[in-house]
Amino acid sequence: MISHSDKETEETGYRLGKKLVKGDVVSLRGSLGAGKTVLAKGIARALGITEAIVSPTFTLVQEYDGSMKLYHLDLYRLSGEDEFESMGGEEFLYPDGVTLIEWSEKIESMLPPSTIYVEITIGADGERTITAAGGNHECSLG
Repeated sequence: MISHSDKETEETGYRLGKKLVKGDVVSLRGSLGAGKTVLAKGIARALGITEAIVSPTFTLVQEYDGSMKLYHLDLYRLSGEDEFESMGGEEFLYPDGVTLIEWSEKIESMLPPSTIYVEITIGADGERTITAAGGNHECSLG
């Protein structure tokens, strides 16, 4: 999927969010400013969440209530798997809702085999290429 704006990126998240089911873990990958949190806003909207979605960079985890729980993790400031375990992070890998993880590369070996990987890359003209792979069910972006 190619996105030319924040609105299109959020809409892509919305379409993905409509396909998510309880227990899904979504790895959001991309450089700083790629649009991971914008995509998360669309996913949250698809889950009926109306409160503002912000990147949990300083809190590590934000929890939202909608048609199912949404856990939004940002591991940018995390040192690695040991710190993730010490904060009790494993509970978010087998959620009673949906978990979105920004910077999941820091806990790569801990991610469940069913993780859905969403990669956002920024092109030379600022457009975003968004790809999704993995998961146990159809989670295409189209």
